[in-house]
Amino acid sequence: MNVSLEDRIPPGQTLVTDFPVLHEGRTVHLAPADWTARFYGLIDPAFSLDWKGLLALPFTNQVCDLHCVTGWTKLDTRWRGVRLTQVLARSNVLPDAQHVLVHAAGGWTTNLPVEELLRDDVLLAYEYEGRPLPPEHGGPVRLLVPRLYFWKSAKWVEAFEFLAEERLGFWETRGYHRLGDPWLEQRYS
Repeated sequence: MNVSLEDRIPPGQTLVTDFPVLHEGRTVHLAPADWTARFYGLIDPAFSLDWKGLLALPFTNQVCDLHCVTGWTKLDTRWRGVRLTQVLARSNVLPDAQHVLVHAAGGWTTNLPVEELLRDDVLLAYEYEGRPLPPEHGGPVRLLVPRLYFWKSAKWVEAFEFLAEERLGFWETRGYHRLGDPWLEQRYS
């Protein structure tokens, strides 16, 4: 089935060919060997994953479209990473866990429903367009949640806190939508 270009660009979005760099604060420069992510809260057992552990897991190559809340869309981006479902296979997300607060370098956070985090297309991404993910785009590792606006794909990801109750992240406390579905134009609360 062929999908038209118009059907791939959500309402209010403009197609771009470059990859704009947008973030709050300074770019974080972290050597891959120094990267670690913690998984804790309503998960048993809690665990940490380092760079070597991430690369030891089966990877997936994924092509997806990116939609930024600021109004740009970039089509057919190529990523390599590990599915979050694969990372979480070593543990059990407890039944009371309904939300996740994703923590990133610099104190930045974003919130997601657990069901969004467990979608098959959600990755811990470490390559973009066949190259190591550069720091300005969240390298060495960023979360990739392609179904939602791109601010949900946290750069420089450090931790996943599994929660019973929703706790709003950095942009969500400043008026951005709790979920951020680009097809529903969920930009702001």
